[in-house]
Amino acid sequence: MSGCDVIIVGFGYAGGIAAIAAHDAGAHVLLLEKQPDPGGISVCSAGGVRCNDRPDDALAYLVATNAGTTPEPVLRALAEGMCELPGFVGDLAEAIGAKVSLRPAPGNYPFPGYDSFAFINVDTVPDFDPRTTFPTVRGAEAGARLFQVVLENVRRRGIEVRFGMAAERLLVERGRVAGVVANGVELRARGGVVLATGGFEGDAALQRQFWSMTPVLSAAVRSNTGDGLRMAQKAGAGLWHMWHYHGSYGFRHPDSGYPFGVRLKRLPDWVPGTAPRDDVTMSWILVDRAGHRFMNEYEPYVQDTGHRPLDGFDFARLAHPRIPAVLIIDTDGYTHYPLSAPTWHDAGTAARFSEMTPHDFDAAILRHFGTLATLAAAFDLDAAVLAATVADWNALVAANGPDRFGRPIPGRRPIARPPFYAAPVVPIVSNTQGGPVHDADQRVLDAFGVPIPGLYEAGEIGSVFGHIYMSGGNLAECFVGGRIAGRNAAAFASGEQR
Repeated sequence: MSGCDVIIVGFGYAGGIAAIAAHDAGAHVLLLEKQPDPGGISVCSAGGVRCNDRPDDALAYLVATNAGTTPEPVLRALAEGMCELPGFVGDLAEAIGAKVSLRPAPGNYPFPGYDSFAFINVDTVPDFDPRTTFPTVRGAEAGARLFQVVLENVRRRGIEVRFGMAAERLLVERGRVAGVVANGVELRARGGVVLATGGFEGDAALQRQFWSMTPVLSAAVRSNTGDGLRMAQKAGAGLWHMWHYHGSYGFRHPDSGYPFGVRLKRLPDWVPGTAPRDDVTMSWILVDRAGHRFMNEYEPYVQDTGHRPLDGFDFARLAHPRIPAVLIIDTDGYTHYPLSAPTWHDAGTAARFSEMTPHDFDAAILRHFGTLATLAAAFDLDAAVLAATVADWNALVAANGPDRFGRPIPGRRPIARPPFYAAPVVPIVSNTQGGPVHDADQRVLDAFGVPIPGLYEAGEIGSVFGHIYMSGGNLAECFVGGRIAGRNAAAFASGEQR
């Protein structure tokens, strides 16, 4: 097409914000999405955007949690950009009559600057019903409201969006990215391309090459298959953080028609040095293939780190000793609340499973047993080892003593009243953090750290988080990085940036 300044690939938070920023900078924007509807994994998110009003403190926290894996200028751009987000998100919301709120929320770990952060949430959107607007989505309503704000702002600007357009490769001419090939059609842009395609949580082949754990099930989407990663690699991009993903442990549904992992009920996070709330109960334990507990089932931010203790390989038995692990709970725990918290953005899944409640998922996934011995036999566990493990756990609960794995005292519950319930547990990936390297201007860098002219990225395709993630951090970088990438691509189109 002629006259296009910037092509953006992927319409989640990052792509939508990049399109808005490029348009507002005067560029003619084309936004491509390979799915028939927008939102990707963004629309399934919890919807809290991290922000702060003390950029130096925010930078200190980001530096500590990234442990030298991301250059400080890149982290500073994120920290400073977070300071602008309350006003920016507030303006987007106000434009469509939505209401936002700001609440203090410290970082997940007590590193320097952790108390400088807050969350922005969209509380209300006029005449918006997420079930009607996003019928193929199951997730947090707060995430749907936030995405609706982005979506409506794209629409009101008249930005051209083409759905069902799968980008296949980049057009590189004389060392410069000049557009993309999508559905076999060449599309050119004077300012180049912003990749906002998300990660590779839906691609088992890439997972096998970069992760030692297998299987790892996607929590919500199968469309994030590393398209942008492969296109950037072909153009010479360097890679970072490929091992790192945001995820936990959860269930595999016994119905092979359910394509995703099922995350467990989210319990409140807690900060090391404090403790979980007294009114919170985590009623289960996990055991390995031998029947032993092996981890703190309730880490401070278990939704992010819960998968990590499942890693490892037993070279004597030539097997993963903790994949699958087994979750065990008694009748009191089973009836306390539903364990399953399924999410998806997938038309086929919605058509088959949308009427199922979390209790229905529990009933399909968890098996019940009259004794621990029959449970052990069903999961090929050593019955004596499992009996000792449960007895030790119950004694620990009764004594309120310290757990050698670090599980906090609040929230513990015995496993005592039959029937007992159990199910296999595997790693679950919410989203990946690894991908092409970028600089503070969101320019994709080659393997030697040199910017690839005309190529930008935003969001989870090449997240800055390379060691310890921060809740809401990916949403923040979608907004901050999307703005930077969109503005710079627009400037490149006009010749104002090299």
